[in-house]
Amino acid sequence: MIRVYIHKNNEKILISGHAQYDVYGKDIVCAAVSSTVLTTINAILSINKKSINVIEGDELIIEIKQHNDITDKLIKNMINLLKEIEKEYFKYIKINEEV
Repeated sequence: MIRVYIHKNNEKILISGHAQYDVYGKDIVCAAVSSTVLTTINAILSINKKSINVIEGDELIIEIKQHNDITDKLIKNMINLLKEIEKEYFKYIKINEEV
């Protein structure tokens, strides 16, 4: 299962795991999550490299360093898209959001 942790106080988003919807390389849930997240990261970094810090390892961590209108809207859009994926594939992705 893919797990997404949204820490609003720390301004971090952590993404880990594998959906297990299908075999590696054919998993449409992983592909959807990956393309959504990587497109968002690349868009933000192309506009302002100092807005976020991305750490890749066993989990992907996005640290929001600078808030601005575009970064905030792109992050919100990414979260909304991930929630749409979760609605359809709730057995394979879980989003936990701290308030």
